[in-house]
Amino acid sequence: MEYLYIKSLHLIFVITWFAGLFYIPRLFIYHIEAQEKPQPDKDILSKQLKIMTRRLWYIITWPSAVLATIFAIWLLILNPAWLSDAWMHVKLVFVLLLFIYHGKTHQIFKQQQQGIFKWSSNQMRIFNEGATLILFSVVFLVILKNAFNWIFGVVGIFVLALLLMLGIKLYKRIRQKK
Repeated sequence: MEYLYIKSLHLIFVITWFAGLFYIPRLFIYHIEAQEKPQPDKDILSKQLKIMTRRLWYIITWPSAVLATIFAIWLLILNPAWLSDAWMHVKLVFVLLLFIYHGKTHQIFKQQQQGIFKWSSNQMRIFNEGATLILFSVVFLVILKNAFNWIFGVVGIFVLALLLMLGIKLYKRIRQKK
């Protein structure tokens, strides 16, 4: 019974962590694009976007990351045999990539809070898809476990990445025509 509660809490905080990781790049994009606006719009938008981003990052995303990690460790303590499964090793590699993505997102967050904009809105749209690729990978690994055909999975992730890139390019063309 304890296991199911811990698993449920882990899943809830993974979902809220990803919600934050999906939404914060959108706020970054809006903040980047606000820099192109005339005054006073630029300052008004920047001030509001800094507040929104800070609240999302420190009230939802960071606490969710910490709690998802705590409950994940707890699950591994309850089921140490998982650590000998190949699918779990691959999943942990993707979790490491997720932490790297989270760290890079934190770096971008800190820069934008200081008024430093090193990314274009298009680059940020592409960056935003990193969390999507990690989410797809982890969900398929967890659900399919050892039944997962690794070659099919790797090819599938690359196809998904290609489709996401094409979608971003199509969206950019549509925006430019408006």
